[in-house]
Amino acid sequence: MDYDCIVIGGGHAGIEASLAAARLGYSTLLITQNPDRIGMLSCNPAIGGLSKGNIVREVDALGGEMGKLIDATMIQYRILNRSRGPAVQAPRAQADKQAYQSAARTVVEGQKKLSVVMDTVVDLIIDGEASVSSPGKIAGVITRRGHRISAPAVILASGTFMEGKIFIGEYESGEGRLGEEAAFGLGSSLKRLGFPVGRLKTGTPARIAGNSIDYSKTELQESEKPEPFSFANDTVSRPSLPSWITYTNEHTHAIIRENIHRSPLYGGKITGTGARYCPSIEDKVVRFPERERHHVFIEPEGLYTHEMYLSGASSSLPEDVQHGFIRSIPGLEEAHIVRPGYAVEYDYLDPLDLYPSLESKRLAGFFAAGQTNGSSGYEEAAAQGLLAGINAVMKLEGRPPLVLGRAEAYIGVLVDDLTTLGTKEPYRMFTSRAEHRLMLRHDTADRLTPKGRTAGLVDDRRWERFLKKTESLDAIQELLMQRKIPAVVPEGISSALLSHVHESLTRCLTDSRITINDILPFAPELQTYPAEWLERVWLDIRYAGYIEKEQRVAAKAAKMDSIKLDPECDYHTVTGLSAEAKEKLTTVKPLTIGQAARIPGVRQGDIALLMVLAGKR
Repeated sequence: MDYDCIVIGGGHAGIEASLAAARLGYSTLLITQNPDRIGMLSCNPAIGGLSKGNIVREVDALGGEMGKLIDATMIQYRILNRSRGPAVQAPRAQADKQAYQSAARTVVEGQKKLSVVMDTVVDLIIDGEASVSSPGKIAGVITRRGHRISAPAVILASGTFMEGKIFIGEYESGEGRLGEEAAFGLGSSLKRLGFPVGRLKTGTPARIAGNSIDYSKTELQESEKPEPFSFANDTVSRPSLPSWITYTNEHTHAIIRENIHRSPLYGGKITGTGARYCPSIEDKVVRFPERERHHVFIEPEGLYTHEMYLSGASSSLPEDVQHGFIRSIPGLEEAHIVRPGYAVEYDYLDPLDLYPSLESKRLAGFFAAGQTNGSSGYEEAAAQGLLAGINAVMKLEGRPPLVLGRAEAYIGVLVDDLTTLGTKEPYRMFTSRAEHRLMLRHDTADRLTPKGRTAGLVDDRRWERFLKKTESLDAIQELLMQRKIPAVVPEGISSALLSHVHESLTRCLTDSRITINDILPFAPELQTYPAEWLERVWLDIRYAGYIEKEQRVAAKAAKMDSIKLDPECDYHTVTGLSAEAKEKLTTVKPLTIGQAARIPGVRQGDIALLMVLAGKR
């Protein structure tokens, strides 16, 4: 074999996949169409957000790279939903696009056992056939320049480039990103081999020159004090830039409505399904005619440029129409468009064709990650890439794959949704998708560090740091339980504490009127610990009842997930199953009773039969 593992694509999934495989000691080749674009932030140069910030921290806890990259390159930081409960809060940072890309490439090129080559994969080398009923084995790839490169593990992470096509009004071109040729050949080869290939669409807004904006007509949004995404960092020291908010108006909407027939989306040129939860501005105008205005966030692209990103104004309308509606927005009357907005349509693999390990059901050793699986977003891509890289190595070593449960991580929810429910539109993670979100707070994401250690991606220094933090959290909780409010309290103390005389500080913190800062005079030793640790313990105490309830529900689900099913079972021969269940179970090939129970159309009676079947095994 030429390599142990080949990764196709240098985006966020490809970065994590290739780094994971190489760091675990296996010779890895990253094939990309342009090494200069490794780690490119194709759309909004921001990392994190609701549930996505949690995913970034989970990736970091498992030994991934994204958290470190954004810590080193952020230019703006905020905690979203700070006024709401902790379960739905999440960090988000604007990145310096060029710096992020440069940092990602530096890490990739500096990694031992990882090589990069500029080429395009057009076909797969396989032993046997790519069939669900009789899976073959991956043996390597064939590139456009005719190279046959062998490897027992291949990870596909092609993003929006596989048979990609961009649209700007009447203009269309075979590109995966504006100005960058699409990856032609592989999508057609996968179809020929029998893979279920579909078509999806996404888009991006125009970028405008910052010196053409009248900021006096916009609302300023300052950066907050930055906090690290990576648990390996204590602080972040970076220059910060603000962003601004403006709004569309009736004139904006009228321009869009008058030209909607020129939209490739509404004109029938685009056949792929677009993102439901990240609609274009023309989609918003058509779908929400009652809305008088829509937010437009003006966000910086980096310290090196005055280019601005118009978040909320994604469009594939012709350039003259984009000029018209953008200049109808307050503050943008003289806006100069540097790059037009556009839509991109691309091939993806139906994720129902994958096991929860992200390995193909029809081709052993072949994994897929990121937008190739129907997801959207850098963070979702990075998470899948990391798991695919880890599990490719687990496959090579004959070890069980790393599969995260829905109560363990947002990554677990993401992968379970994709491989159990599938998707016909770009999948985006939300906090509402996680039924155990109070257990999946971003500040507790290092709960996954032991799994990263077992996988082999958490080094000794990181592990010792984790153990020290765990011991400190236990010490904080012990101190709070032992220390009590005295009968006589000093002046200036919160009056709410007077109702907790002789009670432990732990008991005090269950009172919604009392914060961790209120009890510090009674336990000054706590001030030697980082504020983030104190807040974590406080939230654990305050929401203990709810967390315990979630843990009980999660334990029941875990019991169902512990009962294994045979992935090769012929459900059509199982007497008593409903016709719909037979069809859905045959498609998904669930590995556990729990996964089977989450498949739409599989009824309680069907699950009871499967329990009997599993018991016989």
